[in-house]
Amino acid sequence: MNVIVSTFPIALLACAAMQFHAAPAFAQSDYPSRAVKIVVPFPPGATVDTLPRIVAEKLAARWGQPVVVENRAGAAGNLGAEVVARAEPDGYTLLSSPPPPLAINQALYPKLAFDPGAFVPVTVLAEVANVLIVKKGLAPSLKALIETAKANPGKLNYASAGNGSTTHLTMEWLKILGGVNIVHVPYRGSAPALTDLLGGQVDMMFDNLGNTLQYIQDGKLDAVAVGSAQRLKALPDVPTLGEIFPGAVSVTWFGVVTSPGTPPAVAQKISDAIGETIKQPDVAKRFEAMSAVPVGGSPQQTAAFIKSESERWQKVIKDAGVKAE
Repeated sequence: MNVIVSTFPIALLACAAMQFHAAPAFAQSDYPSRAVKIVVPFPPGATVDTLPRIVAEKLAARWGQPVVVENRAGAAGNLGAEVVARAEPDGYTLLSSPPPPLAINQALYPKLAFDPGAFVPVTVLAEVANVLIVKKGLAPSLKALIETAKANPGKLNYASAGNGSTTHLTMEWLKILGGVNIVHVPYRGSAPALTDLLGGQVDMMFDNLGNTLQYIQDGKLDAVAVGSAQRLKALPDVPTLGEIFPGAVSVTWFGVVTSPGTPPAVAQKISDAIGETIKQPDVAKRFEAMSAVPVGGSPQQTAAFIKSESERWQKVIKDAGVKAE
């Protein structure tokens, strides 16, 4: 945050401060007085789209105003993020997104049409653990997979949901940690990547638990590691990445931000409403069905979280030499 030093007289500064605080207070009491739009910068149908739709339905009932989800997919989430970046700073246009346009893309793309750091943070809807899954019979454990990869440099491959996704970057991180050479095969989304993994056309991939749990439980794929900080209740026998490589954690989270310049009081009101919504038992149950853990958090906590995630993934991008494709 930039600090502006002014030479205005103290009386004028006091007057300006009163006006500054009065405007957000009014906006907060009046918000929302019309429809609210939630932009999802990826296609409909997956967890990234379903979670905000669940919340939007509850917010509409709470506020007595329409809350509409609009999919604006393209350019690794950048197109939808740009829409929100250019929206009026009034809290009526929100962005609900996984990490790429909020914490990753600025390290991949030399020029973005928006500044991720200028968004006003609101909260985090949920997080879903990333899971390392391999085709049947490839390796019974992460250690065995690392040994196989070391014995066959460049002969194994992995799929990803696309360049710059957390699933892609986590595998690149694992390659550094394990000292292995595994070839990247990028796809346009996790669905086609998962289809080819199930068909045996690729050897492995990281994907979020919501997309993969059923295939693991049905015995169609083997899970060798989870990216959560602790072992998962759904997969208690699968070790965490951190058990093999201390400090390694990888989850896909879904943050909510609003357009630059939105009054803090409005962001706080939206944050409070979403926080109360995701605590509702029926919402938590619907999240759990997608292996999503509700998170919440204030705008200040969200800002700190996004900053830490950005720093972590930017280091991985630099260390792995990842480039936008």
